[in-house]
Amino acid sequence: MTRPDVVAVCGSRREGSYTRRALRIALDAAAEAGAATELLDLRTVDLPPFDPDAAEGEAVTEFKRRVRAADAVILGSPVYHGSYSATLKDALDYCGKDEFTDTTVGLLATAGGGSYASTFDHLRTVVRSVHGWTVPTQVGIRGASGKFDGDEVTEPGLEDRIRQLGREVAANAAVDPAARRERGVAVPADCDD
Repeated sequence: MTRPDVVAVCGSRREGSYTRRALRIALDAAAEAGAATELLDLRTVDLPPFDPDAAEGEAVTEFKRRVRAADAVILGSPVYHGSYSATLKDALDYCGKDEFTDTTVGLLATAGGGSYASTFDHLRTVVRSVHGWTVPTQVGIRGASGKFDGDEVTEPGLEDRIRQLGREVAANAAVDPAARRERGVAVPADCDD
């Protein structure tokens, strides 16, 4: 059996990001479920704003390559004005069907206060448009600043939900590596049969 390759894309640039903290928990659970994992932190990847007329730089090329190579992707974003962050929007605008076709996708959103429902609606629409598949489990965190103490989750049951997302994404990342190679995707060595 192959080892699934799961990446999480953090769409928050905030230093103490609750999104980043939650994504690390989800990736830990995916790793415990047998996946190879990596956090693509857009605070440090620092992609330029999307410009379809500009040449892609090395950061963009590497980001797209890494997403394309993954069997599953967890998209995480803070909620801004009822949607996802501009940082994540720019990253997703660089990607398309080449990066997401047949890719399993999990969704996570952190809100300072209100609702995250429309954030998930918007992200699901994007994933469908590039032929990805979102898992049923999604994690929305309202009032995120009151749910963490450092990297520890303080709300009962919340860490279990985050970990379930990581496990579900890993369990459903079973795209045959041979089929991915036929699409011209480089599969990491530890994901081979």
